[in-house]
Amino acid sequence: MRSMTGFGAAAADTPWGRITVEMRSLNHRFAEIQVRLPRELAALEERVRGVVQRGIQRGRVEVTVSRESPGGRPRAVRADVGLAREYLQAARQVKRALRLRGEVSLPQLLAFPDVVRLEEAREDAAAIWADLEQVVGAALQELLRMRAEEGARLAADAVARLDRIEALVDQVTRRAREVVADYAGRLRQRLTELLGEVPLDEGRLAAELALFAERSDITEELTRLRSHLAHYRETVAGEGAVGRKLEFLLQEMGRETNTIGAKANDLEISRAVIAIKGELESLREQVQNVE
Repeated sequence: MRSMTGFGAAAADTPWGRITVEMRSLNHRFAEIQVRLPRELAALEERVRGVVQRGIQRGRVEVTVSRESPGGRPRAVRADVGLAREYLQAARQVKRALRLRGEVSLPQLLAFPDVVRLEEAREDAAAIWADLEQVVGAALQELLRMRAEEGARLAADAVARLDRIEALVDQVTRRAREVVADYAGRLRQRLTELLGEVPLDEGRLAAELALFAERSDITEELTRLRSHLAHYRETVAGEGAVGRKLEFLLQEMGRETNTIGAKANDLEISRAVIAIKGELESLREQVQNVE
């Protein structure tokens, strides 16, 4: 079981400069991967996303790639002579139209937009990919390691809570066997006090007790709850993305617990149900961070 939160980073010196990759992951209902790359490597965004998707099934992951080029990138100054000629002709037209004197100087001509521009040499992004892929993979492994460590702590806490819930379910099971007998004793005592010397109708009393036993029977709910607990325990011990499955099991366990609380007309069982709900709520908060 893995957590959805974690951090991973890796760096390497390559012929293309020092490449650094950082990954941060947070809770998210689905898999969402955001990639930030230097402008010259923007064409590799989908490849980076593909590498991360192979290891992440759920969670929001932010990937940041940076590069320090050795000695700076090669640059060149380019002059657009054709554009300069157009600017010059336009200036002369304005001069004639407005009957102005003077001529456009070289500094003025060079000041016009895009006549002279600085260009950076283009690199083959595909050639850089082999080195970048290794750094991305290393950062991903570090991220997965941290997510697995956090997931192990979550799993240990989940198992401890499951143990407490199962102990409470055992307590409810034992008490459920005594509820009808206790109700029968209280009912008989109450009727005796009300009727005085009038004899009890044992048939009516037996029918009332049978109806109470049927309404308060929680055997099926306890059986299903135990089954869900066992399934939850197996899922926690498993591998891969189990968060959604655990969410479903928690929903089912909550439903069975609510039914037990509604049907069991007993203070001791009600207290145990409240304790079970508290543990389930803690598990629900916990599972929001499980992949």
